Amino acid sequence: MKFLITGGAGFIGSAVVRHLLQHTQNSLMNLDKLTYAGNLESCDPVSDNSRYTFEQVDICNPTELARVFERYQPDVVMHLAAESHVDRSIDAPDDFIRTNIVGTYNMLEAARAYWSHLSSERKQIFRFHHISTDEVYGDLPHPDKLENPNSVGEYLFTETTSYAPSSPYSASKASSDHLVRAWYRTYGLPVVITNCSNNYGPYHFPEKLVPHIILNALAGKSLPVYGDGSQIRDWLYVEDHARALIKVATEGVVGETYNIGGHNEKRNIDVVLILCALLEEMASDQKPAGIAKYEDLIVFVKDRAGHDVRYAIDASKIERELDWVPEESFETGMRKTVQWYLDNKNWWQRVLNGSYRLERLGEYK
Repeated sequence: MKFLITGGAGFIGSAVVRHLLQHTQNSLMNLDKLTYAGNLESCDPVSDNSRYTFEQVDICNPTELARVFERYQPDVVMHLAAESHVDRSIDAPDDFIRTNIVGTYNMLEAARAYWSHLSSERKQIFRFHHISTDEVYGDLPHPDKLENPNSVGEYLFTETTSYAPSSPYSASKASSDHLVRAWYRTYGLPVVITNCSNNYGPYHFPEKLVPHIILNALAGKSLPVYGDGSQIRDWLYVEDHARALIKVATEGVVGETYNIGGHNEKRNIDVVLILCALLEEMASDQKPAGIAKYEDLIVFVKDRAGHDVRYAIDASKIERELDWVPEESFETGMRKTVQWYLDNKNWWQRVLNGSYRLERLGEYK
């Protein structure tokens, strides 16, 4: 099969690219605008594969999208291209509206025009897979606020949870989800949607929590924790997510949504403490002078505006219907992640030579 991957130079997209080329015989085109978070070095392990093609294209350019569809003739589209950082969406929501909403509209229209001219046999094969986030659902009750904290497990995001986005980012992704469902309902475009929990792992752009903490700690910089750090997230190792996405794209039922989670609910402060402990074990010799313990660098800072208090995914549908379960536990995945950053300094040092310098974002003026 021929895959068209948008955003394939990004964190999750590059994991999909690597997995497809390393574990299947499919071919793929990686379409990416190469914004600040797009890094072709993340695809280096497979970039010399004869089944791999890259084009630098903006999904907001419909003429270029039509050309790519016509030239490449994909069987499956996996649409990952998006602006994705909540803090940046607070600072500059216009980029998120343009890319996540208008860009998705352009992708749907390009896919519909291409699909409408396929043979009946190829129409049956074609899929448009839209990759989204659990943040579209808003947030869930925090156990500290429940009369019976032990009942917290009854509150999970399912595929039928109502949308209640809190940030410009999540609102833009909710909008794109609705567009995809409308193109299925109105035009019959064969779509599937996935909503995932927080990803972590290798090649993660360092503005996100896990790499931000690792790299700040190694640099002897403060480790900022928003508010009191009690916000809860479900954590999913990116390579487990890549496997799930390919499963949905090739085996998912048209018109269906699948939630993908790691069964790893952790408070943000606990994630930071776990990372500090791993660094003590794995990188004590790299500790900057004058620092007794990595966790001494933790500082509590003003909370993010509109910060959701808890996310938790019910992933039973994809487990039951597509036989997918995460292979990495939180402990094994985090250990692999820390080791990757310790072993790949050249990658993240080049990233930090760009426009991002490990500063805090999301403090709107």
